Amino acid sequence: MTMGTGQICNVFHGLKPVLLMVVIQFALAGVNILYKLAAHDGMNLRILVAYRFIFGTAFLLPIALFIERKSRPKLTWMVLLQGFLSGLFGGSLAQNLYIESLALTSAIFGSAIAQLIPAITFILAVIFRLEKLNLKNLAGKAKVMGTLMGIGGAMVMTFYKGMEINIWSTHVDLIHANRQQHSHLASTPHTDTGNQILGCLLAFASCLCYAIWLIIQVILLITKVLINPPFYTKMGVTYPCYYSSTALMSAMGSIQAVGYALCKEREWSQWKLGWNIRLLTVAYSGIMATGLSVTIIALCIRMRGPLFVSVFNPLMLVLVAILASLVLEEKLHLGSVLGAVLIVCGLYGVLWGKGKEIEKMSNSVPSTTFHHQDSGSIDIVTMPPDNNKGNSNNIESLTNNNAPKATSSAVSTNSKRGI
Repeated sequence: MTMGTGQICNVFHGLKPVLLMVVIQFALAGVNILYKLAAHDGMNLRILVAYRFIFGTAFLLPIALFIERKSRPKLTWMVLLQGFLSGLFGGSLAQNLYIESLALTSAIFGSAIAQLIPAITFILAVIFRLEKLNLKNLAGKAKVMGTLMGIGGAMVMTFYKGMEINIWSTHVDLIHANRQQHSHLASTPHTDTGNQILGCLLAFASCLCYAIWLIIQVILLITKVLINPPFYTKMGVTYPCYYSSTALMSAMGSIQAVGYALCKEREWSQWKLGWNIRLLTVAYSGIMATGLSVTIIALCIRMRGPLFVSVFNPLMLVLVAILASLVLEEKLHLGSVLGAVLIVCGLYGVLWGKGKEIEKMSNSVPSTTFHHQDSGSIDIVTMPPDNNKGNSNNIESLTNNNAPKATSSAVSTNSKRGI
């Protein structure tokens, strides 16, 4: 009996990362539904984003100050710069673009387009010479084909509607039940072709922001190497406190989002929150998406790696499709299904190619591993001697080794955006 109990405990311990990621996907799917409801309730979208980061910061800051009060390193200008850029490209700007696209299209459409982040990051990495195409091997071909499939799927979802697919109908439509006459979206149905194209462009711009954020992290890594070889670091290593770094990013995003919202909306009545869907949306998205989800995903990345986290993202797309059809009466069309399938297949193609490259790199690059109390294991790449040729090799080794990691973890950033 004791042996059986021990085996059951070991099974549950091994399944803990899986269960946590499934719970996170359910939570993030709920954020998309609440976003749609708040937008159609007439809430100003810029104010919604500002409140989300305010709630996230208010939730994370006390936790970070208490739990990491002894282990938190000193704030430097470089850490503040990274926090500002993270809050801008990975937070306020990307969120404003995404929620505008969500209001113009649908929850299913926005969730599907978000799966393009790894493909866009890969394209930018090639443009900035942080990564090579490597079309001679299977992993490189898989990344290119996956990228093309993802872009093709987005185009199919945008320009091809097709026949309507009726799976079930609950006759429940929370949008029409909560829509108010003064809503600025009430006379702008998302079925309009012009809105669909504009919404697609905004969603693509949001994905581009997240890709730029990931590329900036890699560039900062290279700068760190040139200044202080032979170590290479990123914010998770130079500031190895998950709660504090997330709170810093959320605080920067709050400042930027509030400033932008005040510039565009100065009517104070719009900022009032009552006991309604608006308060539920900003509190839920701030606490769950910006607070708990980011921390839990960081924990799962430390336990299983970024690729493990990334493969769960299509589950969120499926959950959003089910929830939207159940409570929002969103209709599935053939074009949406085909496009989503192409995007998901392209996503797994890119992730498979990344996984193969990371596996090959870990076997070919000599490294020494040490363990940090907070950040887990960290690989230190052994650099060549300091000379002209060695410097170029240092950069190439860093970018080739780190770019796949940054890109493969791109999808895990969805928690920061609540999609």
